Amino acid sequence: MKERKNMWEIKQAAQENVLELYIYGEVAGDGYDWWTDEIVRSETSANTFREELAKYADVAEIRLYINSEGGSVFEGTAIYNQLKRHPAKKTVYIDGFACSIASVIAMAGDEVIMPKNALMMIHNAWMMAYGNAAELRKAADDLETINNAGKQAYLQKAGEKVDEELLTRMMDDETWLTAEDCVRYGLADRFADEDADSAKVAGVMQKANLSVQQRIEMQKSLVAQLRQLTEPRIGESDGDPKPEPKAPKQNTEHKNEPNSMMQMLSGFFDAKKE
Repeated sequence: MKERKNMWEIKQAAQENVLELYIYGEVAGDGYDWWTDEIVRSETSANTFREELAKYADVAEIRLYINSEGGSVFEGTAIYNQLKRHPAKKTVYIDGFACSIASVIAMAGDEVIMPKNALMMIHNAWMMAYGNAAELRKAADDLETINNAGKQAYLQKAGEKVDEELLTRMMDDETWLTAEDCVRYGLADRFADEDADSAKVAGVMQKANLSVQQRIEMQKSLVAQLRQLTEPRIGESDGDPKPEPKAPKQNTEHKNEPNSMMQMLSGFFDAKKE
């Protein structure tokens, strides 16, 4: 098996009392291996971040380098809050892209530094949901609450440079921001001395640049596959090699099955789009 290159790394810097962190790639939570009955620890989970930060509770400065397409809102929000609580000075370097929830994590920096060719993307949270009308309404309400959490991180960093109305509009529009935009809106503090290496970060752009319509189409495809799996297969159990087609009977006993209830709910976060 080919060894996977770490997307996330934490290491002690050569300078005394300085900790360097790297978030390169997707922010993802821990998983579970059903074959081995073991938790699979993600290199970008809040748990991993918490454990590593605890080893360096007394450092004077944390330098965080980000090149990420985003990922889990829940993991990223926890990472942001962990950094905010840490007493060290936080300096964030956007090495290429800080998209979706990765841009929220960047807001934990006391100073955010961006090369002029780096980009940040902000958007509303999104998710897939199914259920009855009450459950879908609750999912929409939950998304608004999640959006507000990310919005407060941006507003706290920006100060008076951007108001909530403008920020809401940018999140609704899934906005890409240049380094100049970020400095103007207070989401970054200054430009880096050198440009980012675009050859090394092109893959992040490709992953992050899925449009809203593309995501909706993927969701529709998933729903169609789930419905196909849950619909009765006519003639499959009657032993007839050439069964006559029959119209499926309506059976109220199955009214709660996923195929009759599945609906999709789309939204978007972290202002990329996490």
